[in-house]
Amino acid sequence: MSDAFSSSSENVIQRVVHVTGKINAPQGELEELYQIRKTCDFINEHQFERVALQFPNELLVDSVAVAVEIESNSNAKPFILGDTSYGSCCVDEVAAEHVGANCIVHYGSACLSPSKRLPLMYVFERRALDLEKCSAAFRDLHPDTQSHVVILYDVNYVHAINDLLTLLLPDYPNIIISELVVEGEHCYSHGRTKRQHDDTSLSDDSQVVYQFGRRFTLKEGLSITDYRMFYVGQEGATLRNFMMTWNRCSFCSFDPIKTTARTESVSINRALMKRYYAIERAKDASVVGILVGTLGVADYLSIIQQLKETIRGAGKKSYVFAMGKLNVPKLANFLEIDIFVLIACPENSLLDSSEFYKPVVTPFEMEVACNKKREWSEEYVTDFRHLLPGGQSHVPLADRQEDDDETDVSLITGALRSQNLLSSEPEVSSFGSSVVLRNQALTVANTNSAASFLSERSWRGLEKKLGETPVVKAVEGRRGIAIAYEEEGTSP
Repeated sequence: MSDAFSSSSENVIQRVVHVTGKINAPQGELEELYQIRKTCDFINEHQFERVALQFPNELLVDSVAVAVEIESNSNAKPFILGDTSYGSCCVDEVAAEHVGANCIVHYGSACLSPSKRLPLMYVFERRALDLEKCSAAFRDLHPDTQSHVVILYDVNYVHAINDLLTLLLPDYPNIIISELVVEGEHCYSHGRTKRQHDDTSLSDDSQVVYQFGRRFTLKEGLSITDYRMFYVGQEGATLRNFMMTWNRCSFCSFDPIKTTARTESVSINRALMKRYYAIERAKDASVVGILVGTLGVADYLSIIQQLKETIRGAGKKSYVFAMGKLNVPKLANFLEIDIFVLIACPENSLLDSSEFYKPVVTPFEMEVACNKKREWSEEYVTDFRHLLPGGQSHVPLADRQEDDDETDVSLITGALRSQNLLSSEPEVSSFGSSVVLRNQALTVANTNSAASFLSERSWRGLEKKLGETPVVKAVEGRRGIAIAYEEEGTSP
């Protein structure tokens, strides 16, 4: 159990790491795989001088060769961004700004979350897709040729989707293909760029669905629940995100790597019930940790502020944490926190927190727990931007009445809980005293000892003590590693 929160230092140093990454792409295939010419045209057209090249871990093996080609065919200085601060599917604008980059070229899988700081170009992997096997799998899964089906896909297969549509459309007139749409005036990809005037050019009878960088139009008189979903790609965060969002639609998938197809058997209702359990945990929590899981997705500061107000209105305390990629040991350092809420891109927000010491929920789940006006329904929102004012799923925060101190019973502990313990407190209060709140029905004592302890925690680095430390001559230090220096020998 202890290894779940801290790894053995000896095992970390002595373990052998087996690298199973991709083999370097031949020089002749770099152009096709990484779109060198299009990238250089993009750089030269906008006269960028410093370009950040963001690679996921599995593509870093070709990063140097790609950077050399770009530098040879453009006037820009490329910088390779390797280990990103957060998920590799998100654009790391902060790392790009550290090197003074004028633009970013993002390689590999992408969540297509909007970014607004720097001009951006997406270059997806051109993964192989067996069109014959994929079309045959589609026909087996959809024997009714009049079925209404939406074809979704991983971004790395966008180059082959039009060919797949050509094979299927003669027999299936009611299928529609989702297109990749990148939001922003300065974003470029293999698909289109979504601008504000795009929506006004559509007819009033059109039913346009724009979600997670995909866009498709439903036929008049039909809703999204009237369609079946066919996904081309491997099982992972992208597919799970689609299934949670459109949880009333049936899903089928084709794995291009295994060349197998299946009807998705994961019970969405069971998954939703697990998320509902997390909401009940959020209702019971009194101290909430807001985890900043992205610095690149647009409007992340707005959702942080909205969450803080929502949590405060529900009588809970909140603290903001920015700690990069999450793991069990990091979050285990904050035992005072009752529950964490993760602000990240849609594909990274559905974190499986079963191994964590405390649950990790999404902003939508936290709003369901704290905002009385937002009720649990079949709708599930993974994109936090939809929760903001003007978003399609925004629900204003309920106004607190002076006599509004309703209580309910926790479905987990069976205990009575109050909704507005902290909302009646002053903004600045003494953490050293207990606060007793009274109403006509009951009396609740709230000491907030855990929150008080967290607020008083501090960290101080090394003291400089300039001029106080005597100057000594440098001497040769120890050799070896910390657990076995050379001069210590091998005796126990």
